[in-house]
Amino acid sequence: MLFKEESYRIIGACFEVYKEMGCGFLEAVYQECLEMELARQGIPFRSQVELGLQYKGTPLIQVYIPLISSASSRSSWRLKPYPHWTMPIAPSCTTT
Repeated sequence: MLFKEESYRIIGACFEVYKEMGCGFLEAVYQECLEMELARQGIPFRSQVELGLQYKGTPLIQVYIPLISSASSRSSWRLKPYPHWTMPIAPSCTTT
């Protein structure tokens, strides 16, 4: 795996946010929490940096704005909700 250490730390920060907040919030809430957690753990990042796109070497008019990217620009990621059937539901998220 490329950037194993960096990936491990980022995933750990994501799990930390999930453990604290649980599920059910909008993406913006998790983004803000993840930014706080990455800063708390000293993981360098940039938030919502516009990245240019290319198709076969030709720049596109459209741009991609990931929610958070690593400060080294080696990786970027976007928080996305998963359908309930692919992700276990935490006890705090169940309804009775």
